[in-house]
Amino acid sequence: MAHTEDEILAGLAEIVNEETGVEVADVQADKSFTDDLDIDSISMMTIVVNAEEKFEVRIPDEEVKNLVTVGDAVKYIAGAQA
Repeated sequence: MAHTEDEILAGLAEIVNEETGVEVADVQADKSFTDDLDIDSISMMTIVVNAEEKFEVRIPDEEVKNLVTVGDAVKYIAGAQA
């Protein structure tokens, strides 16, 4: 079942919160994973793996570097599940 972008954003916020302790409310589409949310590459890989499982999508390693903001990740996941 495809998720809406709002559902993906909410799910990603939960994953980020579990991995890093960043408040769910702070995980917004315009936030940069590294600059705004202070997520390092190791945490980012864990977030990606958890997002792949949660949303049943594949995010290739070479795509991860293109996911600069939370919104980038939401759009990628939305497109990957179609």
